[in-house]
Amino acid sequence: IAYYISLPIIYGFAIMPFWLLYFHSRIFYVILFYIIGYRKEVVMNNLRNAFPGKKESELYHIRKEFYKYFLDLILETLKTLSVSESSLRKRLRMEDTSLFEKYYNANQSIIIAMGHLGNWELGGARFAIEKFHKLNVIYHPLNNEYFERLIRKMRMRLGNGLIAMKDTYRDILKNRNKLTATAFIADQTAPRDKGYWTTFLNQDTAVFRGTAKIAKKMDYPVVYASVMRTKRGHYEITLTELVENPQLKTEEEILDLFTKKLEEDIQNNPPTWLWTHKRWKHKKPDSIANA
Repeated sequence: IAYYISLPIIYGFAIMPFWLLYFHSRIFYVILFYIIGYRKEVVMNNLRNAFPGKKESELYHIRKEFYKYFLDLILETLKTLSVSESSLRKRLRMEDTSLFEKYYNANQSIIIAMGHLGNWELGGARFAIEKFHKLNVIYHPLNNEYFERLIRKMRMRLGNGLIAMKDTYRDILKNRNKLTATAFIADQTAPRDKGYWTTFLNQDTAVFRGTAKIAKKMDYPVVYASVMRTKRGHYEITLTELVENPQLKTEEEILDLFTKKLEEDIQNNPPTWLWTHKRWKHKKPDSIANA
């Protein structure tokens, strides 16, 4: 019932022009931030731990700017149901595609490592309209089958593929003879006893090993992609070659390269990372901490 009630609202926002979308975004910001107070303490604690050198006034400012951006992000994401290719090219600039060209011309599949920074959903749609690799995105399927279908339609509308996280290696192995770019949005919370523990944003952090593990097993180079906001509703996508030959790196070295690059981007544009995420809910095991 909730799905059918919300569907007209979702598509209503999806077909709105961007200027009207942002008008509603500011209204929702006031409701979410000042009235509901959604996860305000979680966000503030995350910011305090990530930026211990910043004053409280600076952190409060970042928090407010984050919530404004958070509502923009949600409504911009709904636009993936209707956004045109011309609008994507206008709003998400990707000036340098030489890395894609390099591996496309070499008939080499790649791994793309990303974080929840900027608008990764619009970024995925923008990748879809390039002439190079077929983009497959690793994701967590939803339990609700109706909203799951909607999410799949949203993300696959322009030709991208989706791979459920539990099927990652099997699907990549099945498609090893195709030219693909497999995107890992790799800043989720990894299990306490299975993740690789490193330092990220001034805190002990468990990182999923999948990005590095698959890169080494398949011998796929790793490209870091950032989708950085330049102004409201506009982004610049940049590609960085993290690992050209994964066999010359350990899994841990690959993961450290990714987390350091993501950390650098977050520090340069802190309001556009997903601070509501309870990223540091696990504590480092004593066996690792005392090693």
